[in-house]
Amino acid sequence: MVPDARQDGRVTPPDLAAPAPRRLRCALFVDFDNVYLGLRRLDAKAAVAFAGDPGHWLAELGTGTDADGPFTRRFLVRACYLNPSAFAEFRPNFTRAGFQVVDCPSLTQQGKSSADINLVLDAIDALSAPTRYEEFVVVSADADFTPLVQRLRADDRRVTIITASPSASAYRAVADAVVTSDAFAELVTTTSALPDEPAAALSSNGAPAAKPAPVAEAVAGAAAATRSSSSAARRAVQQLVRAADRPIVLGAAAQAALQADPDLSGSWGGARTFAAWLARELPGLGATTKTPPGYVWDPKRFDEADLPGAAVAATTDLQRQVVAVTDVPGLTQADYRVLLERLAADVAGHDFDRIETARRVREACQKAGAKVGRASVNFVIGGLLYVGATLGAKTQAKNLAGTWADYVVGLCRGARMELSKEDVRAIKAWVGGGLA
Repeated sequence: MVPDARQDGRVTPPDLAAPAPRRLRCALFVDFDNVYLGLRRLDAKAAVAFAGDPGHWLAELGTGTDADGPFTRRFLVRACYLNPSAFAEFRPNFTRAGFQVVDCPSLTQQGKSSADINLVLDAIDALSAPTRYEEFVVVSADADFTPLVQRLRADDRRVTIITASPSASAYRAVADAVVTSDAFAELVTTTSALPDEPAAALSSNGAPAAKPAPVAEAVAGAAAATRSSSSAARRAVQQLVRAADRPIVLGAAAQAALQADPDLSGSWGGARTFAAWLARELPGLGATTKTPPGYVWDPKRFDEADLPGAAVAATTDLQRQVVAVTDVPGLTQADYRVLLERLAADVAGHDFDRIETARRVREACQKAGAKVGRASVNFVIGGLLYVGATLGAKTQAKNLAGTWADYVVGLCRGARMELSKEDVRAIKAWVGGGLA
């Protein structure tokens, strides 16, 4: 018999365990050729990890966080579209990970396959299937799936786009969530899993600690439940920050933590404020309350120079339009010049490594007084790699500026901007730092 919670004036304490997250029925579609080639341009190690161990990144995608709190994904459909004549060696890896591999051989002399149309047809079939898929996840490097995303959203389905190219801006307004190429490269090569329980306690001599007495055992049990609950909140915040393509507002991160662990409401586990709780529980994240309303970010990809308003804003209507439709950094011409010159100097003296090169270039820009953040450096490097620029000992800043400027103009035209010859010259002079 369950005792009455109000008996003898006592109130049963709330369950310290975090509420079970939502479980989404998902359909996953992977455009292998474009993703693999896109990642290989950006980070060869990430491309190998993506193709060689799909089970790893599939597990990483198994959990997430949105405005309604944490959730888990159950991938009922796993489809991979692959050109067998070019990438047959990777086919068994996806088969072992539970994917249905759809062979899409080249149909033209240019090597174009039928992957896109097969993916779209299968997604539309899944939309009308007896099973209602609550989320569609599309992994591709193309920016031409926007009509499909709009069709899925019109049927009230959640859509997540994972891109292996600088096409995130094309999807941000129509998809529920966008995982950028940098974030995806990190996801396939690392793990964000947090332990649910702390390691077993050890005595002073290194042996397992003795079993506690009954009273101490009860206290330890309550503490373990609190730790488990806090672990759920930490995981929710970490996943939210890691998936974000820019620093996020502290309030959004606090809401994610509270969704995972409602018992944090009010006291924040004794820390009193969310900012203090964040500093205590996740000291590895970047955070600030100095820039209202306060932000938190992944320090591997962002820093304070990437906060809204931290970078010098674009100064002309054309520049503001370019930033709005392409997501290119809104730096000044002078800051672009410093970035491109420091990048050329770095690869002239060091072997190129995407992560380390970006870190060194950002530090060099900061020392030169340029307001350039990690995200800006990563965006420029990603764009250069995507169009096949060579980053090596013979690289010159002028050549980088020309390639980068042409890439930005291409992004503008891809976004259907109407550009005059004067507009093109102005854009190239701006993003090329006056070097192009």
